[in-house]
Amino acid sequence: METQKWTQLWLNYKDAETKPGTADIVVEGFDENAPVVANAIAEFRRAFTGISLSLFRKDSIPKEGYLIAGSEDGITVEASDERGILYGVFAAIRQMSCGKRAIEVAEEASPKNPLRMMNHWDNMDGSIERGYSGESFFFENEKIVISDRTRDYARFMASIGINGVVINNVNVKGAASYLITDRYFGRLSELSELFEGYGIKLYMSLNFASPIEIGGMDTCDPLDPKVITWWEGKIKEVYDRLPNLGGFLVKADSEGRPGPFTYGRTQADGANMLGDIIKNYGGIIIWRCFVYNCTQDWRDRKTDRARAGYDYFKPQDGSYHDNVILQIKNGPMDFQIREPVSPLLGGLTKTNQMLEVQIAQEYTGHQIDLCYLIPLYKEVLDFHTHCDQEKDTVADVVSGRTMGNTLGGMAAVINTGNDLNWTGNDLAAANLYGFGRLAFDTDLSAEEIAREWIAMTFGLPKKEEDVLCNMLLRSREIYEKYTSPLGIGWMVNPMGHYGPSVDGYEYSRWGTYHRADHLGIGVDRTENGTGYCNQYYEENAKMYSDPKTCPEELVLFFHHLPYTYMLKTGKTLIQHIYDSHFEGEEEARGLADDWDSLKGVIPEDSFKRVKERFDLQLDNAREWRDQVNSYFYRKSGIADEKGRTIY
Repeated sequence: METQKWTQLWLNYKDAETKPGTADIVVEGFDENAPVVANAIAEFRRAFTGISLSLFRKDSIPKEGYLIAGSEDGITVEASDERGILYGVFAAIRQMSCGKRAIEVAEEASPKNPLRMMNHWDNMDGSIERGYSGESFFFENEKIVISDRTRDYARFMASIGINGVVINNVNVKGAASYLITDRYFGRLSELSELFEGYGIKLYMSLNFASPIEIGGMDTCDPLDPKVITWWEGKIKEVYDRLPNLGGFLVKADSEGRPGPFTYGRTQADGANMLGDIIKNYGGIIIWRCFVYNCTQDWRDRKTDRARAGYDYFKPQDGSYHDNVILQIKNGPMDFQIREPVSPLLGGLTKTNQMLEVQIAQEYTGHQIDLCYLIPLYKEVLDFHTHCDQEKDTVADVVSGRTMGNTLGGMAAVINTGNDLNWTGNDLAAANLYGFGRLAFDTDLSAEEIAREWIAMTFGLPKKEEDVLCNMLLRSREIYEKYTSPLGIGWMVNPMGHYGPSVDGYEYSRWGTYHRADHLGIGVDRTENGTGYCNQYYEENAKMYSDPKTCPEELVLFFHHLPYTYMLKTGKTLIQHIYDSHFEGEEEARGLADDWDSLKGVIPEDSFKRVKERFDLQLDNAREWRDQVNSYFYRKSGIADEKGRTIY
């Protein structure tokens, strides 16, 4: 198979014209000319020559699921709906791309999550907030772009089971507010139709202040009859032109965004008003729980940003209507390399919930530093919330299994742009691929996903595959070692969020403090401190409240400890800080050396791009090591036991 013209991503077969007659295609129970089925057939023909394909309807298979089987006669895919056919075809392609012969293809699967979504933070001027892969391929100069690249994007998403895409930034401003007007309906209709052909629903981020910004009103109070009437007319207008729109994603009352709090209303008031209107069209409202007081005073040791989501949303549990989903970040803060699972996940017992993670590496290396994030997602999904005696993991909760919710799933802030290789760093594509695969099947392991991606992207011999797989699996721990210790987080350059600045946010309004002084470091979140621990169910609250039982990788998130505190490793806290940062920098060099060992087996253009990233990563790791170690040496006055150079 030849490399696709833009990238070494996993769909690396050449996009060629279909050649009728190269193999038999049998379709029963489906219209072979329907866009989704036709695209499934086209993908199979692009991938294989001389292999027959049979597509059959089987109503007993769960929605979007499939049964695939190979034989001497070719590949058979059975499904109850068109999306299942598409996913089944991609599953067959995946298995054969990973080395199976046609006769060995076999799998029965259905998605673990109803919604599997990508959230783009693309702005209409072409920029991307927290984008590290070039500019937007959806927008340019306040216009919507639809091109071959858009179609390839839809193919990529369908191949990993994504069924919903939010195309614009949650911070809706300027021209993006007008996406719900006639200015953009024509192009949005084209994009929606293209997406539908790959089983993907189009969603948009919505400006809660639209009645003011584009409606000429003086309020956006969700309980004001005039506001409700305006929204009723606007949403009817939208669905008259975009009947297949999935719905809207809303960020309100956070980081300067307007919302219900402005008018003394609850988040449920805002979400339900929109939900009730859009329900008539089969749409849903996805309401982000990233709401907190961003004018916090660093002198105040009781107010805690980590508490905000639970404090705001838990009291309204059960108040949200059935077509409203609360989208909850994996941790209570903001996509750090290590933070506890949000207590809202499972803490809500009567509300649709959706897990939000970040593929874009805002705080984990900007797609410069290698940081394979699937192990992090797995830890979150496997976390026991204790909200139920049996089905209590985050995976159980967000899928709807725990509480019988019909809406839920997983969403990710995506890492794509218009760079030649889509993701800036070729290896960052593993996170994009991995999220989709994990959202579809939460039982997959991080290693299984990594090996699939490597096989389909590079097709390496076993020895070299092992090297690259090991690099991916080690990378998150290595990044964590040379950045922020034991769950404290942050300590990054303000605004840009790349590189160290230990006190960069320490005296800011953002509530992101490490509280280091000359005696110790950490935030007391026990009942004697901010009380955050008590937002968890009793089992987890008790575990986190005692530094002896708190997982040590999170101990500074929950406790302020002296530098002389003895960890279970037999090291003092300060010695752990020194050792982990020296080890992390050294191990980052090991990653770069491992990449060098793959020269000649990785395509040259890809090898060079990644090598350039490793050069930058090593500079970053060195800077983190020296700044963090020097900072804490100067704070504590305690020398490194091993006598290494600390400035």
